Amino acid sequence: VDTRPDMLRTVTSLLPRASSVSRAGFVLAQRKAHTLSFEEAQKGELTKLNLFLAINNAMQTAMETDDKAVVFGEDVAFGGVFRCSTDLQERFGTDRVFNTPLSEQGIIGFAIGMAALGHTPIAEIQFADYIFPAIDQICNEAAKYRYRSGGTFDVGGLTIRTPCGAVGHGGHYHSQSPEAYFCHTAGLKVVIPRSASQAKGLLLASIRCPDPVVFFEPKILYRSNVEMVPAADYEIPLGKAEVVKQGNDITLIGYGTIVHTLLQAATKIEEEMGASVEVIDLRTLLPWDVETCTNSVSKTGRCVVVHEASHTCGLGAEIVATVQDRCFLSLEAPAKRVCGVDTPFPLVHERFFIPDLLRTYEAIKETLNY
Repeated sequence: VDTRPDMLRTVTSLLPRASSVSRAGFVLAQRKAHTLSFEEAQKGELTKLNLFLAINNAMQTAMETDDKAVVFGEDVAFGGVFRCSTDLQERFGTDRVFNTPLSEQGIIGFAIGMAALGHTPIAEIQFADYIFPAIDQICNEAAKYRYRSGGTFDVGGLTIRTPCGAVGHGGHYHSQSPEAYFCHTAGLKVVIPRSASQAKGLLLASIRCPDPVVFFEPKILYRSNVEMVPAADYEIPLGKAEVVKQGNDITLIGYGTIVHTLLQAATKIEEEMGASVEVIDLRTLLPWDVETCTNSVSKTGRCVVVHEASHTCGLGAEIVATVQDRCFLSLEAPAKRVCGVDTPFPLVHERFFIPDLLRTYEAIKETLNY
């Protein structure tokens, strides 16, 4: 290390300006100044948006309220392959919205450096299938930055957006759901929305979170999911699941696209079997809302967990293990999982890989009849 006084002054000037404490204070100030709860925002102006436009609106809101917010990734300058960043460069300039080389490790390494210096990088990985070259930067660097410095430095301004999941024709390199890899890493938050209005509120909460967040976006919902989305600046709290449908006889737990399948299955079960079905959307996968899920299962006595990701070591395994541990005396049947198959993601056989309405229905029926 060069110990000359002038060099030390230069190095010191480049050290992170935002400690974990100051970053948290900044986040609280931003929320107090600008944001509403989802319930409050719904009382105001609403705009019809699909999910990718809601993502775009959230990034625009973040950049308007935080002049240190920056968006970058492969092809984001013209709007990105899914158009999520459309018109952002025209609005905020080339210094705040710009393309990067095709290097996922480089994108995240650069984002970590920016966040460490007090900026708010919103980095896009074009497909979740290609996030793996950056897994060292995410799991060994971003996730541990605050811990290894004893709370002196942090990269809490870092948000990593990436499209995930099946889309009908993506094959094995454009269809994967790799969320479980990151749910195993302390220091990260992992989020997946189910709809446009949820996506805006969860993304704004992620961007302003004092921890690095991996934000997965189900790409099949980008255009297919359309809602009336509040125009206001609002946040949906991270770490809190939502009971999207109340019930008494069985609990269904899922996240992202699968929540829509669960609601369809719940309707079919209620019509054909007369059972009362509760449906929970996790929304945040790390940390996942243990209390909401276990309280529900203690009430209903039955539980089915569904996700697109492969069966072995998927997040469903953690949920089922926790349910068995905390709700054992309340269970009327073993907790069950319905998941993707333990194979590489297939192209022509995609419909056999992902949990569909029929597989989910059969699992619920089997659990109810146990």
